[in-house]
Amino acid sequence: MAFWKKKETDQLSSRGGTRLYSRTNTERYSERAAERQRGRVVKRGVLAGVIVVLVTAVSAAGLWFASVVGRLNDPSLITSQLLATLTDADVTKEPFYMLLLGTDGRPGEDTYRSDSIILTRIDPQEKQVTLISIPRDTAITYEGEIMKINATHAYGGPEAVVEAVNELCGVQIAHYAEVSFDGMEQLVDAVGGIEINVPEGDGVDDPKAGDVVIEPGQQHMDGEAALTFCRARYQYADGDYTRMRHQRMVISALADSVLNNFDATKIPALVDSLADMVATDLTPGDIVSLANAMRGMDTDEMYSANLPSYADGTTMINGVSYVFVYEDQLAEMMERVNAGEDPEGPQTMGQSSNSGSTMADVMSNSSEDYAYGTDTSADGSTTGSSDDDVYGYGPTGPVDDDGDGYDDDTGLYIGQGTYGDPDLAVTGGAPQGDPGAGGQPAY
Repeated sequence: MAFWKKKETDQLSSRGGTRLYSRTNTERYSERAAERQRGRVVKRGVLAGVIVVLVTAVSAAGLWFASVVGRLNDPSLITSQLLATLTDADVTKEPFYMLLLGTDGRPGEDTYRSDSIILTRIDPQEKQVTLISIPRDTAITYEGEIMKINATHAYGGPEAVVEAVNELCGVQIAHYAEVSFDGMEQLVDAVGGIEINVPEGDGVDDPKAGDVVIEPGQQHMDGEAALTFCRARYQYADGDYTRMRHQRMVISALADSVLNNFDATKIPALVDSLADMVATDLTPGDIVSLANAMRGMDTDEMYSANLPSYADGTTMINGVSYVFVYEDQLAEMMERVNAGEDPEGPQTMGQSSNSGSTMADVMSNSSEDYAYGTDTSADGSTTGSSDDDVYGYGPTGPVDDDGDGYDDDTGLYIGQGTYGDPDLAVTGGAPQGDPGAGGQPAY
């Protein structure tokens, strides 16, 4: 080693110079040292700048997150009582039930009805969703009083509706979301509109539902059109049941827009917008994670049904008409729902349907097909399990010549609209002013 060092020194000396940055070259060494010092200052400045940017970004993200959470988890609705009623579930790893409510609340109102009630089972692992509509006039007992299920929101808030649905359907709801009519319209616009294939006979031309006229066939709907489609019922043979079916179709179309036709990088911005329209116990992280887990879902294969139920002259209580549930058929249907299977439930009044329960099946049939028992599955097949013309109207439809709101031949309540007395209320029989319905029609 000593010889190598000596040789190296000799070579340096033979070139007539010393090491360029050695202590013997004082001037050059000082310049280089100054450059290094300036470099350190610049690096420290850049690092400090990066840290400031990161801190600012994190702070801004924290403020944004807090803002979104504060709006999504509206404390006037997502109360400690509601959270205590909900059960725990991992939204990305296990099936869970979520209650979706559409309300008729307006700004400044403290109490209002749940106009649309949909029990939803979501299986993120199988990418499968089941939508079960609960007629808003369904008779239940709440705190010892018989009332329509949509009135529980006004009496006891969201937790009362959750408790009522849990008991009615034999489930444990894990999550809750509520949107007003105005919020639903804005939500559809926020995703750029939705695509719906409107069945022949299900077009809408009803000023009471909205100013938009909707033709049958494939339609791109903005928020106003979608809301009109969700509200229309008076012109259909099975009234409120078609309205519920349309609501499930809109939810399916919304899911398709977000999960399959929406830029994933825009989901956080959508969640920000969503916070102004929807109240839910889900966090922004839950929503983004669930959306990512469900991306690619075939929304045509979503399951859809309403409760096995009926309303006629026998469902009157103290002069108020209710919807009654077929309890045995509901229990059987919910067993299938719990197992992630086709619910094989009805799409109108009655105990069952003549066709399959996927959204593709639903969009293949009109309100008259379901009301008169002529519905078929999307492939043209039938299950053979329908109640067959459950309304008993026959090919001419229901007739109310004396204006009492009931079909003259069957005695079934048909409500106000094309066939009924306009002074009577909605399908299901609640006269206007019924305290169980909030004392006013839904519109």
